[in-house]
Amino acid sequence: MIIVLDASAAVKLVLSNESDKPDGLRFASADWVIAPYLYIPEVTNAFWKYHKHGNMLLEICESYIERAMSIPDDYFSEEELYKEAFALACTIKKPIYDMFYLVLARRHNADLLTEDKELKHIATKQSIRLFE
Repeated sequence: MIIVLDASAAVKLVLSNESDKPDGLRFASADWVIAPYLYIPEVTNAFWKYHKHGNMLLEICESYIERAMSIPDDYFSEEELYKEAFALACTIKKPIYDMFYLVLARRHNADLLTEDKELKHIATKQSIRLFE
């Protein structure tokens, strides 16, 4: 099974200590975990917010970021995804960022792992399987 991991799911995984592959329960059945490079700034920004609002020490944020970065087995360039992502965003009238995850999942016949309810809804409408 191939899983496309988005930033929302990665943040939840590292905060709940489920991200240690291959022993992590959520990834027990995954053969390959992938993400677009966009995942990197999105995860980093999430932990910047935790630090900014005083909820987390800088060193802890850095540790979680490192763990999140180690989850995907491979990253894919937006350069190879942007045309299809742009077309999809225009068609369904949704922001482009999430479309990179959907396109990657569609191209690899992968399950999408996300905590974003709207993205789950869009994925389902686009016939993209969700990893639950």
